[in-house]
This record gives sequence, C-alpha cells and structure tokens, in this order.
Amino acid sequence: MTPGRTALIAGAAALIAAGCTIGPPYVPPGAPATQRYTGGAQPGHTVVGAAGTAQHFVYGEKLNAQWWTLFRSTELDRLLRTTLRRNPTLEAARATLRQARDTLEADEGAFYPQVSGQLGAKRQRFSGAVFGGGLPSRIFNLYTGGLDVSYYPDFFGANRLVYHQQKAHVDYRRFQMQAAYLTLESNVVSLAITAAELREQIRATHTILADERTLLTLTGQRYRLGAVPYLDVINQRSRLAVTRAGLPPLEQQLARTRHRLAILSGEYPSQWKGYAWTLAGLRLPLELPVSLPSALVQQRPDIRAAEAQMRAANAQIGIDTARMYPVVSLTASFGQQGALPRKLFDSAGNVWGLAADLTQPLFQGGLLRAQRRASREAYRAMAADYRKTVLGAFAQVADALRAVENGARTLRAQRQALAAAREALGLARSQYAAGAADYLRVLTAQIAFRNACIRTLQARAGRLRDTTALFAAIGGGWWPQPGGAKASAGGGHGDRSGPIPPASEAAANKRGTP
Repeated sequence: MTPGRTALIAGAAALIAAGCTIGPPYVPPGAPATQRYTGGAQPGHTVVGAAGTAQHFVYGEKLNAQWWTLFRSTELDRLLRTTLRRNPTLEAARATLRQARDTLEADEGAFYPQVSGQLGAKRQRFSGAVFGGGLPSRIFNLYTGGLDVSYYPDFFGANRLVYHQQKAHVDYRRFQMQAAYLTLESNVVSLAITAAELREQIRATHTILADERTLLTLTGQRYRLGAVPYLDVINQRSRLAVTRAGLPPLEQQLARTRHRLAILSGEYPSQWKGYAWTLAGLRLPLELPVSLPSALVQQRPDIRAAEAQMRAANAQIGIDTARMYPVVSLTASFGQQGALPRKLFDSAGNVWGLAADLTQPLFQGGLLRAQRRASREAYRAMAADYRKTVLGAFAQVADALRAVENGARTLRAQRQALAAAREALGLARSQYAAGAADYLRVLTAQIAFRNACIRTLQARAGRLRDTTALFAAIGGGWWPQPGGAKASAGGGHGDRSGPIPPASEAAANKRGTP
C-alpha cells in the first residue's frame, strides 16, 4: 500500500472516529457599532416646570418584568393579570412552544439505536408440483419471535445538525412567545390609557355642550333685543353643532377601545365588565430605565428571535452539505423459529443476522449542490433580516426617547395655555360681578377654558403612552431577572403560567407622580 493511500485511509478513519460535523461554524452577530440611540447628547431628563416633575432617564438600569406596575394602578394591574391568563394569542404561543420542544425531544431519538420486537405465526400450504411430479402437497406452520436493532452512526454530524436546528426553532418559538407577551402588555396599557382619556374627554365635551347651549340662548335673547346681529346667532348654532358632532366619534372610539380590551382579555364584548381606572389613578414613572445599546440586542425578544433564525439557517447549510456524504446504516436481528410454539425456545431454532449498508450519492443532476447554495442564500437573507430588526429596534428606542422629551414639552405648553385660559375666565367672572361685562363673556371664557382642559388632558395621556412605548421599545423587561422572576407569569422565558406578583412588590422602590 502506498504512503499516500495509507494517509488517506488514516484520515478517513480519524474523521469517522471523531464524528465530525460538516458545515460552517456558527458565529453570533457582533455588538452594535454604536453607543447611543439618538444623535447628539443622550437626554438626561425631560423638561420641568409646568410639565410637572421631570422624568429621569437611567441608562444601564434593568426594567422590572412587570413594568406596567410602575404606573401604580391597582385596576391596571388587575386588568393585565386577567389578560395574561385568558388571552387566546398567548395560549396559542405557549402551545406552539410546547410543540417545538416535543419535536426537539423526538429528534433526540436519532442519536440512539432503534430496537423493535416482533412475533409471528404463519400457516402455509405448499404444492408438491413445485418439487417434481407426484409429491403430495404439504402444510407448514411457522412461529417466529425476535428483536430487530438498527442504528445510523452520525459520522458526518447530520443528525446533530438537525438537532441544533430544531433547538434554534425552539428558541425562536420561545422568543416569539415573549414578543407576543410584550406586544399584548403594551397594547393593553396603551388602550387602558386611551380609554381613561376618552371617558374624561367625553365628560368635558358634555360640559362644553351645556355651556354652548346656554351661550346660544343668551345670544338669541340679545338678538331679539337688537344688541347683536343675526349672524352671531348663526355662528353660535354652528359652534354648537360642531361640538355636538364631535361627541359620537369620541363615544365610538371609546366603545372600540373597550371592545379591543375585551377581546384581548379573552372575553366577548357583551360580557366584558371593564375597569374604572382614570388618568388621575395612573402615576407617571419618574425614573425610566433605558438599556445600553450593547445590551438591547440581548433584551428585545424580536432581535433574539431573528438571531435564532440565523442559527437555524446556518445549521441548514450543514444539513445540505451532509447529504453529499455517505450514509451508513447498521442492522442486526436475533430471534427464534419453530414449527410449534414450544419449539421457539429450542437452541436449534436460533436465527440471527448482521448487516451494514453504505449509501453514497453519485449523480443527482446537481440537486444537492443547488440545495446547498440555496441554504447559503437563505442564511444571508436571515442575516440581513437580523440587521434590519436591530436597526428597527434602535429606531423605536430613539423615537420613544424623543417622544418622552417632546411629550413633556407639549404638556408644559398646554398647561401654560390652560393657566392663561383660567386667568381669562377669572377676569371675566370678576368683570361680570362688577357689572363691567355681561355673562356672554363669562361663558365664552369658560368654553375656552374647557377646551384648554381637554388639550391638557390629551397631553397628559400622551406622556403616559410615550412612557409605555419606551418600556416596550427596550424589551419590556424580557431578560433573565435575579431569582428567576422571569419564569413566573409576570414575565420570562418560561410558559408564564404561574401567578403574577402583586403590583406593590414590583413598584415598592419606584417613585411616581400623577
């Protein structure tokens, strides 16, 4: 034997003995190439003054898993508890995750020999003509029993690659479930804020309608006295009609919001009782934990899901490569045969067999190579999707940070406008009391004040929604917490089927303001 052939055989033997894996090694994506979310200096806090107490951005601090408890609302916490237990989307996500785990467990069977047992009984008549002329026909009984063993050595790692791919699919389903939780939580909180805002806005609109009707009556009286032209009456009727026309859309929006909350809670709209929370009962968190850019990719479930898809696509390259290599199968059988059942235990009836097969693809018209090229392109597509997901996540955090800042500025401006409207109303009332102005001026100032109240109400609700969007953008606390808190129903990598800790525990060390 030549030295070259000896080396080739030795290398092949070492390859088989090592059970090597064919395919490119997986290299996790690197950390983001940026240390900030927005251009310029990172904001430290929102404006102070008329906007209320400033919110402070705490960079590098982890968000609590039950982040909605930072709003310090018992009703909101109760709503989230009910929703997380009953939501059908979460039930489907949990079932899908369990299915993926069971499939992974089934794939583990490929690493072990397959053993099966068999028993058989057969009665058969043979024609004597088969053995030559004149022989009588015979009837035979045959009883068999034995074991069959088969095993497929994973010389080139195909089974391991399939297993690792399925593990990536399990991770993907788990992160998808976590993303479903986060989306549900943020949607419920935003809808709850909107419902509270709409209820107060509807009440304020009814008050404005009453003032508008009174103002129309007074304008009509002044017209009949000749103090104002008829155009003033028409204009006031128009303002009253515009205000009245704005009420049904608000009521429809409130009904739609309540219906969405009912569906998210797993109930029919006709059966949902709802909760009586108000904007005053929702505290604005003063400290806003913001993950560092280097940590965001480990905390957003959508980014983790995209990374799991990359791992699965990378494993598929190895699987398609392994199909180009030989497949070895080993089989063995042992059993007994006899013409009578009692003969099954005689040593003379022993039967056995051993077999080894090797299958090597030789020509398939370029199919295998094309499949491997396709899997490589699929991996590149998954890598591009991962980068797209990361960029989108950073954009969401940047948008949320600016929204929190600008929302505070908006509220400050609206409260300044509200203060001016309140002052104007006070002056109008003082002039009316002194006889220097009629009640028409008081009503006009009062309507302006009510409208300023509505705009301030909208700005307050906007700050709460902006804070919710920021918490959702940084991942909503979906990363491992000390003490395994994430495995509970309040958040985590588990199925979240346990109880949710009370709001007081999650928010004990957090300050809040109305």
